[in-house]
Amino acid sequence: MFPQRFSAAAVADAFATLTALIYARAEADSVYRAITRAAVDLVDGCDHASLLLRHDHGYTSVAAVDDVARRVDAIEVEVDEGPCVDATTDDAYQHDKDLTVGETPWPAFRERVLAETPVRSAMAYRLLVDGEKVAALNLFSDTPGGLSGDSVDQGAVLAAFASVALATLDARDEADTLRSGLQSNREIGKAVGLLMAAHRVSSEEAFDILRRTSQDLNVKLATVADEVVQGQENQLSTPGTSVRTRIPRPIEASDADPALP
Repeated sequence: MFPQRFSAAAVADAFATLTALIYARAEADSVYRAITRAAVDLVDGCDHASLLLRHDHGYTSVAAVDDVARRVDAIEVEVDEGPCVDATTDDAYQHDKDLTVGETPWPAFRERVLAETPVRSAMAYRLLVDGEKVAALNLFSDTPGGLSGDSVDQGAVLAAFASVALATLDARDEADTLRSGLQSNREIGKAVGLLMAAHRVSSEEAFDILRRTSQDLNVKLATVADEVVQGQENQLSTPGTSVRTRIPRPIEASDADPALP
């Protein structure tokens, strides 16, 4: 299925490299670049490759092996048509084997690409995360007919693997966000407890002190909570320092200045 110039071991190595990047917690940009590089290395006739992400405000080209691929992505975004754009919204892969002849569903795209780039054949696959269409893997050839039927099959295998890679990145990011949120919640809980003990107030009143201090200082609630906890830990290592000097006091209606941690 893959080009004869590459052994099965070489294909396996390419996928192993991608897998290693993901589980080594490499930055998303590194994984994106590895996917596009693998496309050029493993798909017959592929001279350029890119990865186009779709989001609420349009499209972003997050990886491209060279300026040609980057330019084709820009053209698609500018004319709002092309195989990559359609691939993000359509279940089927998109393929124009020869942009120089015949009809095409993307006339504005073809005109610009033929005039501004050496690309003569284009193909794109949607990439999914949790069943949602979120990106397109885009393959381009400088040869008319350069992306053949074999290229279609090879690209499909790579696109399936790339979808798994993107899903893994997304799950990893969600886990990191969850861990960060849990840590923030723990710090807020600690700060509320300290305020309750120091000022003999209820949990609701203690949380309100944190919230109002956060608003007055224009900083995140979690940051204020962290300062309260750090202040308490610091004063424990400084004998003779009062707890009340290290944490926000209740804010009275008559206060002229914001309460400070």
